[in-house]
Amino acid sequence: MLDAGVRAFARSGYQNASMDDIAELAGVSKPLVYLYLHSKEELFAACIRREAASLVAAVRAAVERGAPADRQLWSGLSGFFAHTVEHPDGWALLHVQARTHGQSFTREVAAMRAEIVEFVTQLIGAAAREHGCGAGHARTLAGAEVSGLAHALVGAAESLAEWAGDGEEGGTGGPSANEAAATLMNFAWAGLGNLLQGEAWAPAR
Repeated sequence: MLDAGVRAFARSGYQNASMDDIAELAGVSKPLVYLYLHSKEELFAACIRREAASLVAAVRAAVERGAPADRQLWSGLSGFFAHTVEHPDGWALLHVQARTHGQSFTREVAAMRAEIVEFVTQLIGAAAREHGCGAGHARTLAGAEVSGLAHALVGAAESLAEWAGDGEEGGTGGPSANEAAATLMNFAWAGLGNLLQGEAWAPAR
């Protein structure tokens, strides 16, 4: 039923997806759907929670623990893009539908995003420590700055997910998940790498 709900909501939108359609997709009766999930709103929320948990788990599982900081970040991004490519309906549900149909649904997605941002913050913080960007270093990365970098990186990944969705899994010759991750690393890691070496950008005077 959740699989059918994700597909229907992602492709038709919350307003247009009917419980009749969802029951038909799931191969069950509409009363059975209501028996387990009570209402379309509750089904929508359950779909969002499942897809959010699945995405977070995929990112965490993809990270190569013990690898250098850049490799850990790249592998996590690869996991993110691979999951969104392999689950386009789930990503559409989270990134489009859930954001436009009420505050309670928006909060579910915000909680997922906050968890991913916190995870990336930890990765960047570990990278800073790995490069000695702690107290006494010529260029110390403050906690707020690390958090800001994580927010920027996650936002960029979200923006690239649709582009990555046209990759090998989509069959249209666009970038693969690894290529999308490499693109974002080339965009972000060069600047982050300079920060980790104590070299910050500043406007010319």
